[in-house]
Amino acid sequence: MKTKNFTILHSNDMHGDFLAEVRGAEGNLIGGLALLSGYINRVRQEEENVLYVIAGDMLQGSIIDAEYRGISTIEIMNYLAPDVVTLGNHEVDYGLPHLLFLEKMANFPIVNANLYIRKFNRRLMRPYVILNVAGFDIMFIGILTEAVLQSLKMDEQIATFISLEEASREVGKICNAYKDEDIDLTILLTHIGFESDTELAALLRPEWGVDMIIGGHSHTILDQPAEVNNILIAQAGTGTDQIGRFDIVVDDDTNSIVEWKWQLIPVDSTIAEPDQELTKFINSFKEEVDRKYNTIVCRFAHKLTHPRREEETSLGNLFADILARRGQVDVMFLGSGSIRGTELGPLVTLGDLRSIFAFDDTLSKFTITGSQLRQLFSHIMRPENRDGEGECYQVNQGVKAVYSDAAVELQELLIQEKSVQDGGQYTICLQGFHYTNSGPNLSLSNEELTAIHPPQVVATSARDVLEEYLRGNQNLRSEVEGRLTFIAVP
Repeated sequence: MKTKNFTILHSNDMHGDFLAEVRGAEGNLIGGLALLSGYINRVRQEEENVLYVIAGDMLQGSIIDAEYRGISTIEIMNYLAPDVVTLGNHEVDYGLPHLLFLEKMANFPIVNANLYIRKFNRRLMRPYVILNVAGFDIMFIGILTEAVLQSLKMDEQIATFISLEEASREVGKICNAYKDEDIDLTILLTHIGFESDTELAALLRPEWGVDMIIGGHSHTILDQPAEVNNILIAQAGTGTDQIGRFDIVVDDDTNSIVEWKWQLIPVDSTIAEPDQELTKFINSFKEEVDRKYNTIVCRFAHKLTHPRREEETSLGNLFADILARRGQVDVMFLGSGSIRGTELGPLVTLGDLRSIFAFDDTLSKFTITGSQLRQLFSHIMRPENRDGEGECYQVNQGVKAVYSDAAVELQELLIQEKSVQDGGQYTICLQGFHYTNSGPNLSLSNEELTAIHPPQVVATSARDVLEEYLRGNQNLRSEVEGRLTFIAVP
């Protein structure tokens, strides 16, 4: 039996999390790319066969990334030198042409098997890469389903898979084409969420030889990988505060993993020294951004938080209130994922605001019936939408929605203390992304949203609305009030 040891380090959903933070009484540095790079460099020196992979969403979520439209991130990733990366949904946030530009900048392969140019049925990206490491051939295939790539619906030239079944067939097509090349290890790099990873693994045929799925998107923290259909499935949370590590033994005769160990490694100053050269490189971007954005916007009366996007938060309430006031609507549905951090304030700089509300978008006003409004709340509050992969929302003051997980139904919906009437008409406000993808996200089609009145654009920039309001209003307070209440199963 010919075997070889490999170490696979993996990150996902880094979202431009470049800088370390000082936390705890001891003042330890936590996270940041300099510490991450220090750890990766240490492992590369200690172990013989090391691969570092990233499962999507390198971009978006930081002021540095937004200011340079991802160019800074790709330059920094070139410094980290990953062996292979797959696309996440946020890699297309700056537009498809810009994504192709960023791909040309990258010194590492970016794989995706299921983005197609519709007219020619040609793949947009390299679908896979085969790396020869220590005489063993390791194949990486990139997968991203339409469920998490909704922003590309605006581009009619591009198509992707609709279902996991189609994704599994594409994996089979690629694996079948290379069965004769004696692939020793087959790894899917996905960005579809942990639950979808487990569903995909169950659909894969054993003879295709997939050994491992390294995923992202749902920001899942694991104690140990899942194992479905003899396929190991792992993810490493979000940001740069931790990194996943597989130490595996691969058998060349059976093309399989015969031993494995996985750890979620906390990235802090106890495991490695910061990479000082990378620190200097990141600071060259940071200094430029600080000069532009280190101005004070306002001060809150207290710190506001956004710990989980699946629940009502004090920061989400404030932002929803401001946008509802601008739109003069009954309900503002603010995408929880629009808020890219867990806390803001009390002092708020322009850079803080741009970092935590990184995705700018339009705001549009719609009129729908009470029965449609109930249908919408029933859809977004259902349990399966709160699994880390669904699209969740923050709502404004005056809204009270109560959902029973036990009964699996919306039990109460009030607007300004009055029960919503099925035959009544109510105004709502949506960001452009959520209108474009209203079918899967809100269970109402564009046609249903605009049946009573055409949409009215109330702002071309939600972020501008927030910034202007905060500049003119100091010492704001916001609390969790029970706007969205979930009655748990007893």
